[in-house]
This record gives sequence, C-alpha cells and structure tokens, in this order.
Amino acid sequence: MKGDMIVQTIQLALTPVFVLVAIGNILNILSTRLGRVVDRARILQERHGTTQGMEHDIVVSELRLVNRRMTLITQAVRFMVLSALAIGVTVAVLFLSGLGGMDWHAAAAVTFLAAIVLLLVALVLFLRETQVAADALRIPSDYLELHRHI
Repeated sequence: MKGDMIVQTIQLALTPVFVLVAIGNILNILSTRLGRVVDRARILQERHGTTQGMEHDIVVSELRLVNRRMTLITQAVRFMVLSALAIGVTVAVLFLSGLGGMDWHAAAAVTFLAAIVLLLVALVLFLRETQVAADALRIPSDYLELHRHI
C-alpha cells in the first residue's frame, strides 16, 4: 500500500516538474537576451564620452532604451525564479502530503496557483521587453525616404 502511495505521489508531482522545465527554458532565453542587451549597453557607454550633438543624443536615447530592456528582463527573471521556487514548494508539499499521510493538497494547489500567476507575470514582462526591442528596431522614416518614389 505504501508503494502505491509513492507511485501516486510521483505521478501527481510530474505536472509541476514539467512546468519547472518550461521555466528553465524561458530563463535560458531571458538570460541570453539580457547578455546581448548588456553587451550593447557597454558599447554605448564607451561611445557616450566620445560623441557630441545629434550623435550623442542618439547614443543617450539608445542607452535609455537598453536600460528599460534590462529592467524588464531582470524583473521577468525575478518572477520566473519565484515561480520556480513556488513549483519546488508545490512538489515538496505533495511529497510530504503523500508520504506523511497528511492532507496538504489544498496547500499544494495554492502554491501551484501562485507559481502559475508568477509565471504569467513574468511572461507579460517578457512580452513587454520584446515589444520595446521591436520598437527600437524600427527604421526611422528619414532613412526610408518615403517622399521618394523608387
């Protein structure tokens, strides 16, 4: 009977573990994006002191944008990690409940729901960061010379 309980507990804990794997993959994407943004920030910081006039304004504008992206990514990472921790707590509660003979399923449900909410917040921040990045990639209309017919 105890063996059946262990198998059932492991089966019950699989869903949160799959969510944990997804969170790990998203964290990998976020850390890669953060690394690229930080590299760009370093380049811009080097250019900051050597530019003047309109070129300097462009550098400052891009630095502000890069700073916004770093903030959004860092917040998304924070919420992803909190979500992962909540998943870990969920799995621990499920095992303690299953192996200890206590009914803590309501607590497991609450921690799992908290993990999903944290995950959703992180995904919204990630979406916002990608929107900021996409807006930065738009080519200024001056370069497009839309007034000319080619």
